[in-house]
Amino acid sequence: MPGICAAALFISGCSSTQRADPYENNEWLQTSTNRIANLALRDNIQSVKRVQLSLYRRNPREWRKWATSAEDATNRTWDAINQEQSLPALQGATGIDAIRLAFESGAKPYGGDRVAALVVGWASLLKQANGNTWQQTMLDGVNAENSYRAARNFEISLWLISSKVGPDGQPVLLATEISDRGRNLVVDRELSKVVARLDLLAAQADEKYRRAALDFSQNWLLGNLGPFFSMLPKN
Repeated sequence: MPGICAAALFISGCSSTQRADPYENNEWLQTSTNRIANLALRDNIQSVKRVQLSLYRRNPREWRKWATSAEDATNRTWDAINQEQSLPALQGATGIDAIRLAFESGAKPYGGDRVAALVVGWASLLKQANGNTWQQTMLDGVNAENSYRAARNFEISLWLISSKVGPDGQPVLLATEISDRGRNLVVDRELSKVVARLDLLAAQADEKYRRAALDFSQNWLLGNLGPFFSMLPKN
């Protein structure tokens, strides 16, 4: 009897747990794979925003080129991304082209907000990896090749942030802070999370199509030879 009561209490406790997100109106148009991809994209965007604010704190000269604060520059950047508008200094560049511009420091250094240029490039890579949409449905899917390529470009971006210096020998963008106050590794940690999620999505997408081919072959085999196998004597 005590065991039954304990089990009842345990089940009751579990049933009171709420989901992190309520159901959305368009979720019935999504498969479980679509949902996972959309959640990964949401988390990747949150990671990119954390990196953006961290870089602005270390490089205030960047947001001061066109905004009143780091938060204002972040909002303006994402407004342009969501409205599919190019930032004036980028002149339509997206993806890896925007990332390259963010680190231009030679004879013709990039004059715009380098952090915003990075974010525009990253957002473009994330959208492309997500089937060129911000919200997948049953008609969409993760592109394994684009997701894998995006992961590598994020890795390259992290390497450039930590190693690229200007003509004066100073870092183009300050990121990691190691001081008496401690270590600030937000950029490294969040971009590494993005890389891991993209690699997982790429592997999942690749496995999905591989299994589809195997499932088709198995269904064909059972459909055509199944009756014959059923006639064979069983030991």
